[in-house]
Amino acid sequence: MTRIAAFLLAFAALGAANGQQLDKVRFGTNWVAEAEHGGFYQAVADGTYKKYGLDVTIVPGGPNVNNRILLPVGKIDFFMSANTLQSFDAVEHDIPTVVVAASFQKDPQVLIAHPGVDKLEDLKTLTLFVSKEGMASYFQWLKKDYGFDEAKVKPYTFNPQPFLADKNSAMQGYVTSEPYAIETQGHFTPKVFLLADYGFNAYSTLIETRRDLVEKQPDLVQRFVDASAIGWYHYIYGDSRPGNELIKKQNPEMTDALLGFSIAKMKQYGVVDSGDTLKLGIGAMTDERMKNFFDKMVAAGVVKAGIDYRRAYTLQFVNKGVGVDLRPKN
Repeated sequence: MTRIAAFLLAFAALGAANGQQLDKVRFGTNWVAEAEHGGFYQAVADGTYKKYGLDVTIVPGGPNVNNRILLPVGKIDFFMSANTLQSFDAVEHDIPTVVVAASFQKDPQVLIAHPGVDKLEDLKTLTLFVSKEGMASYFQWLKKDYGFDEAKVKPYTFNPQPFLADKNSAMQGYVTSEPYAIETQGHFTPKVFLLADYGFNAYSTLIETRRDLVEKQPDLVQRFVDASAIGWYHYIYGDSRPGNELIKKQNPEMTDALLGFSIAKMKQYGVVDSGDTLKLGIGAMTDERMKNFFDKMVAAGVVKAGIDYRRAYTLQFVNKGVGVDLRPKN
């Protein structure tokens, strides 16, 4: 064997060894692929996870898929939780999961009205289309802090047509999606009220994992949290096309127009990167904010006062400024 051949063989063996060193990770989302998951898809598509030694498979959720139940039993390693309330629920029911990062500083939940409505309080006189999940969570806070009335509520069926047909109504939605549907179908720009900007300060798009993974493989958890944050910086501020192509591959119904709209709204409203993340990095959480939100939800009757909410999360893997240098300077 020549020296060059021996070198090439050794190099190939090293490459194979490096390939074997990637830790396989399964990450379950809570809905079909969309821009609200973009940072994770970006980290897969642009090789960020691989740079952190991870071979990540994203397991999409959907209307008939409950990935959350797969986490405690070890079928997936991480799960994308909708908001902090699910984390409190896990503690109440003694489910051995814990939040390790918050990808969204602001819950994207909004109330949407027709033009001419200027203040959140003005919505109290309108017919409100709210889902049963919304009634059990943020609407209880609206009742407590703003005096909203359940008698004004009609069921929301995830169809904007009843709202479009009634100018004296408002409907729930996500800032990243429903306003786009209304602009497209109704041909007008609706008034949008992001509840996070009015005091509903839940974290959203949380990364949950099992307590045993935190205890036994903290390095793997840290690498997944860090790489996911980098993915979000790349997706929000860089070239989002790799992530978007992967999203469209997993969800062929997704369009470039909606993806572009969603990214623009996440930036406009500071959904991913605002507040504490400006110094601490995407994924940031604080004890003060967790306590503040927990106290609000107790006061609104959404969660029980006796829950040890501090068991719902850990700050071990966040607030380290990972990726802040990727944010545009201007």
